[in-house]
Amino acid sequence: MIEVGRLCIKTAGRDSRRKCVIVEILDDNFVTIDGDVRRKKCNIKHLEPLKDTIKIKKGADHKNIISEFKKLGIEIKEKKSKESKERPKKEKQKKEKPEKKIQKEKKKKDSEEKGLAEKLEKDKAKK
Repeated sequence: MIEVGRLCIKTAGRDSRRKCVIVEILDDNFVTIDGDVRRKKCNIKHLEPLKDTIKIKKGADHKNIISEFKKLGIEIKEKKSKESKERPKKEKQKKEKPEKKIQKEKKKKDSEEKGLAEKLEKDKAKK
């Protein structure tokens, strides 16, 4: 009863009550399905085989399966994939220095400037 091309209805999971077709037989308990469901590995216990079959090759792609479903008059909802958008890059925030450090740095700069000014005055006085 389980063969490649057999129409089934998925009975369990997210895709339950949707029609699918067996694309490949993996072992005694698992098959690969495709159709109105996501193409994936499925347990045979989660499938309800129907009397209809489709002529497809083992491992047929999704386009071939859709065309065969349309020939039988079974409608499949086309899933549109969303276009990926570029994410904005995060800018690193600069850490602000604590006020104490800023004041110390200002004092150092002021003392250095005073020291330079005094040296210049001494040099002028010598000349």
